[in-house]
Amino acid sequence: MAQSKAPFGGKHGFLWITLALFLASLAGHFTFAWFFHVEEAAQHGQQADVGAYLVETLKDVFENWQSEFMQLIWQVAALSFLWYVGSSQSKEGDERKEAKLDYLLEKAYGAKEANRIKAELKESYPEK
Repeated sequence: MAQSKAPFGGKHGFLWITLALFLASLAGHFTFAWFFHVEEAAQHGQQADVGAYLVETLKDVFENWQSEFMQLIWQVAALSFLWYVGSSQSKEGDERKEAKLDYLLEKAYGAKEANRIKAELKESYPEK
């Protein structure tokens, strides 16, 4: 059966939609920054200067990106470190899941067969 091709569908649909939203927001930022720059220049009795506008707008964009990326990097790095060192958040529910699985194995197969299955699993997937 042939799959229909949606304009933003397929494997990379999320990428295309995110890119479109990013470009639209960037265009909006530059547009409104231009209106603000023209108004600011008029208040000072000057002509709007494209060079000054670009410098100021790009400075604002990069300050915002720096702030956002620093927050993201902090969150990823800190969470990765906490997960690596074994914080309680990183092991949330593992022991509970193991206990539930052990209980289900014993209920389904009986204690002797459950122990054999668990030993087999331990051999195939050793604990870290």
